Amino acid sequence: MRNLLYLFVFLVSITLYSQQMPVISEMLKESPAIPGKSNYLNSPFVNAGNRLYLVGHQDGSFPELGWHIKDEMGGIWNHPIKLFDGFEAVLSHAGDSLILNNAGTFINYPVASSHHFRWEALGIEIERWQFVPDEKESIAIQFIIKNNSETARELDFTFKAFSDLRPTWLGERTNMTDGKDKALYNRNADYWFIRDSLNSWSAVYRADRDSDFQQSLSSKYKGLGTGTLLGYNLSIPAGSSELITFYLAGSYNSVSQTLKNFRDIQENLSKEIIAKRDRYKNLAERSRLTIPDKNLQETFEWLKYNSAWLVQEVPKIGKGITAGIPDYPWWFGVDSEYALKGYMAVGQTEPVYSTINLLDSVSMAVNGNGRIIHEMSTNGAVFNKGNINETPQFASLIWEIYKWNGNREFLEKYFPTIQKGLNWLLSENDANKNLFPDGFGMMEIHGLNSEMIDVAVYTQKAFEDASLIATELGKVDTAETYKEMAANLKKKINQEFWSDEFGSYADFIGTDEQALRLIDDAIIRADTLEKPWSVKELKNTKKYILNNPSDKPRPFVLHHNWVVNTPMEMGIADPEKAEIALKTAEEFTNPFGVFVTGIDRDETAGTDESSFKGSEIFSYTGAVMTLPTGVLAIAETNYGNPDKAIDYLRRMTRTFSYALPGSMYEVSPDYGMITQAWNIYSFAIPIVQQFFGIQPMASEKTITIHPQFPSSWKVASLENVKISDNSVSIFYSEENGRISVKITQTQPEWKLRIIFPLTDFEIEGELISEETGKNSVFIMTGKEIHISTK
Repeated sequence: MRNLLYLFVFLVSITLYSQQMPVISEMLKESPAIPGKSNYLNSPFVNAGNRLYLVGHQDGSFPELGWHIKDEMGGIWNHPIKLFDGFEAVLSHAGDSLILNNAGTFINYPVASSHHFRWEALGIEIERWQFVPDEKESIAIQFIIKNNSETARELDFTFKAFSDLRPTWLGERTNMTDGKDKALYNRNADYWFIRDSLNSWSAVYRADRDSDFQQSLSSKYKGLGTGTLLGYNLSIPAGSSELITFYLAGSYNSVSQTLKNFRDIQENLSKEIIAKRDRYKNLAERSRLTIPDKNLQETFEWLKYNSAWLVQEVPKIGKGITAGIPDYPWWFGVDSEYALKGYMAVGQTEPVYSTINLLDSVSMAVNGNGRIIHEMSTNGAVFNKGNINETPQFASLIWEIYKWNGNREFLEKYFPTIQKGLNWLLSENDANKNLFPDGFGMMEIHGLNSEMIDVAVYTQKAFEDASLIATELGKVDTAETYKEMAANLKKKINQEFWSDEFGSYADFIGTDEQALRLIDDAIIRADTLEKPWSVKELKNTKKYILNNPSDKPRPFVLHHNWVVNTPMEMGIADPEKAEIALKTAEEFTNPFGVFVTGIDRDETAGTDESSFKGSEIFSYTGAVMTLPTGVLAIAETNYGNPDKAIDYLRRMTRTFSYALPGSMYEVSPDYGMITQAWNIYSFAIPIVQQFFGIQPMASEKTITIHPQFPSSWKVASLENVKISDNSVSIFYSEENGRISVKITQTQPEWKLRIIFPLTDFEIEGELISEETGKNSVFIMTGKEIHISTK
């Protein structure tokens, strides 16, 4: 059978349709573009579609990189398999050669990227472009070779591709066995076809012209891949250029599918570029921000593109947002539960629904009790069945999305999972029945699995939101039960987790024995990181515990983990405690944001200069991350401090394009994932829902707008915010103390509930009612409304 398939490969002929070759650079000349930094050329970039993506270095090379599958996370991936470790192009002339792996410039675009090389001695410039279409298992690599000299140049151009048809992470759990790659050259159609010897996984490539020579090579990479080469004799007149485009495609299903994908990219490249360019332009127009701070404005725009890069579809497995590239290109519970709130606020609704459906269906298949999974590879293998916090956060995610879509069927579909999950949460994870579930939350520190502050807070919010869901669905008794539990939890968290001594909520509630064990581990950590202040504080805490023992669990502040800020993030902290805790949180920041673990704080706290040097073995020790920083921004605005919140956003914005142009790393400023899904949560929630104050209730066709603008924003607008079938835009200005706000919507019958501080206003629009109290509240309808202070 296999021999027949190979024969089929040899007999198939790919017809290249005669058409003008699209020039990627010309088609994207009006697109946003950001050049990289010379000192980060030796660092990763990504070009992504939702079926296939490429990871290499900005200098044009493809080093072995990544830790999740060691040295295998770069190259060209078509999950659940890899296609190529990379490729290499070489120009040769009169015995000299230039390997195109040392670019002088890298430029990133929302839908493509380019590397720029020079061969100074010959007056040659080379551009390499790569483009990955949406919904397709293929990629186009385009070279533009410019002869800027006054002499015609005879050049040999070789393109080497190094296959590595291998399974994704956890492939062994689904019987994915890697075999040796075998390559065959089809002379009739001038393409290389590569197939895994044990599977139907395959890849193919050729150029838009016939090659002059071909060769099999040994792979220079680890693994069972192979190397192949196509070569071309080029004659480029003085002042002219040569364009050559390579098409690469693959499939994990069949030879016929690989060849179908191959034909498709050749026939439709121009159409695919236009479609993706226009789609990303549309993404930019949704929730379009215009503010005086152009750095933040650009960051917000590109985070929408980053969000789209991370959508991954594997037919028969699922489609949803992945956590980050290069080492987390698969699906996570909690990453999605944060990120999807941001996706919804910027109008990227399709990934929201597909991801929720994926998490729900897989969780119910694997767990069956409402527990939400933590991590699943793209072959369907679940690595972690779920940390404790992921189950309550799912409930709150569903309620948040419902507020935006108003779809009752959406609530009805997922409420059974929520009910099962909340029952599992307290029936199986709350041994002492005090409403605080036991187990790991966001902080995956060994031994830190007692009653965690973030688990308690997200559980409280889950019961509050589940009560609202039950009310919407007419389940009155259930709603009342959940409401009572939420109220009890809020009271208990503020009473039992609070520490006056530290001015902070505790990391956890546990026994003295647990705390002493964790303190000993933390002292070793702090001492290793040379944090004498941490060692001193931890030893004092240990001394206090030994001198004042307790036979009952009690709250402990040991690590100053960022999760101690979740009571303010969710808005359940008593205002007096919130004020103190937010001030304490400032001690554990650096110029880029918030330390994951406060005892790792270094001398950069409170300064304007900082750097982070990660360990050779991947670790978050000592890290500052975007999620903790975003949580504090949200927390500050919840308690009326937009100027503090904007400070945290500006800290994160310093990391935008720091290493990869057009992106923001997971660990600030330049460590870990080169693009990360939950970054959109850290920006979209403060900007859309807090600064502009947009709080929808689509089921009631009502939008509350309660702005809290930073004092530095004298002019600001947010346009085309999608809420169900409505779209809202807000235009704000302040001049000489006079505030003016214009609000437009596409569905004039929707009610706008507009809240401003008490003062005298002039109103233009259909006013239904007006209330005064702590604030002025106007209930209005119509397509366009103007409100200004007198």
